[in-house]
Amino acid sequence: MHIYVNGRNIEITDAIKAYVKEKIGKVANHYDQIQGIDVVLSVIKNPSASGKHVAEVSCKMNTGVVRCEEAADSMYESIDLLADKLDRQVKKFKDKSLGSDKTSIRTEASVEDEPAEAVEE
Repeated sequence: MHIYVNGRNIEITDAIKAYVKEKIGKVANHYDQIQGIDVVLSVIKNPSASGKHVAEVSCKMNTGVVRCEEAADSMYESIDLLADKLDRQVKKFKDKSLGSDKTSIRTEASVEDEPAEAVEE
């Protein structure tokens, strides 16, 4: 699994890159079908904006993509919030994908409604 870190209006330092890989890398422990994670960190230059540091993530898996975004007053805080949100969403995605092979109530009911063959003695 690869974690790509990009920046908009910010220079990505080695400390921020290591912090992102540490926090976001924990998600791989929950689900082994993750192919790659793209993280985009950006800073809004508008002085009247409240959450100026924005972190976005796109987690690519074998069966789909999970995307989320968080904004906060500091970059490290937005990365922490993003890691928690991504963790919850990946767990939810995993539960849905693993639970899809259960049989439906409708298919069970249709099997029972079929007429039984007459048994002759």
